[in-house]
Amino acid sequence: MKILVLNCGSSSIKYQLLDMATETLITKGLVERIGLKDSVLKYTVEGVQRKIERDIPGHSEGISLVLDVISKGEHRVIDSLDEITAVGHRVTHGGEKFKDSVVITDSVIKDIEACIPIAPLHNPANLEGIYACRKLMPDTLQVAVFDTAFHQTMPEKAYMYGLPYDLYKKYGVRRYGFHGTSHRYVTEQTAKLMGKKPEDLKLVICHLGNGASVTAVKNGKSVDTSMGFTPLEGLIMGTRCGEIDPALVCFIMEHEDMTAKQVSRYLNSKSGVLGLSEISSDFRDLEDAAIAGDERAEMTINAFAYQVERYIGAYIMVMNGADAIVFTAGLGENSPYVRAKVCADLDYLGSRLDAARNEKGEKTRKISTDDSKVAVYVVPTNEEIMIARECKRFLNK
Repeated sequence: MKILVLNCGSSSIKYQLLDMATETLITKGLVERIGLKDSVLKYTVEGVQRKIERDIPGHSEGISLVLDVISKGEHRVIDSLDEITAVGHRVTHGGEKFKDSVVITDSVIKDIEACIPIAPLHNPANLEGIYACRKLMPDTLQVAVFDTAFHQTMPEKAYMYGLPYDLYKKYGVRRYGFHGTSHRYVTEQTAKLMGKKPEDLKLVICHLGNGASVTAVKNGKSVDTSMGFTPLEGLIMGTRCGEIDPALVCFIMEHEDMTAKQVSRYLNSKSGVLGLSEISSDFRDLEDAAIAGDERAEMTINAFAYQVERYIGAYIMVMNGADAIVFTAGLGENSPYVRAKVCADLDYLGSRLDAARNEKGEKTRKISTDDSKVAVYVVPTNEEIMIARECKRFLNK
């Protein structure tokens, strides 16, 4: 059972082909600069990285090239596209309509299109991938897996904003949350690691990367999360501002003479740790600079870590306790420096970070001391395998 997983951005396509009989990766790649000069497909087969440079005007052409590389030529990994039993599509926003993954039909596509006004930067690109695959692989099962679905278990008190209720009725203005596929995967993996069922645990999961979110998972279900109506809310991120006083939007528009679109770009692309540090949006650069003595870099990382710490505390209160705090995603998995800052004040939980475990060890590991009342773990995420498992679930039906 071979399943192709696609994650389509506005000018990119990430893909993985997995053998779900053994849950092993066959090949993966990335199409970049779609519709731009210097388009390129970078892919890996048997550990060897290769690339193809050519004009790729649209997603349809990009996916066609991916399918050709997979099934034709000297580096092919299958002999025919018929070997692909399903395609799983990461879809950013499913609104309130989709509480679970679904087989893609014409009506599902219409519902995803209806979410474009609340996800104008993401859903159109996701749909381009769906359109292309339906055209190129018309007889292959297509499944949509939504970033927002896992958070549809949040209660009203967690997702409603203090705005006129009419905005919710008209436009669906509420907290939705994102990174749901990652949070769900890490929930399941952490439960296995602890030898328990997700239904028996209270977890605070910190998905920390260029985009970052914290989620409270109680009894296997999301009950609150830091991202909101869009992925802009919550933590300071690579280039996103995170939570701010809403009045600042009007202030910036007036004093910097910006339009609504310009201020949106400013908050999404020019802010976050990039804007605060004026050094980089990459936490690795900031960490190097902070260790070398750059005060602005250290202040920026401290501000980020403080926000993560604050959400952890809030979510432990919301759930009336926690069994574990879990770090995942690029920064959460790979930065002992940031993890140590976030976990500097765990005394109130009766927990302590084990410095040696935090610095190195297996990719999946416990990093708190054995006598800690609330455990702290590092659990690598794998959204692609989660999407492939969802496809397998529908195939088994």
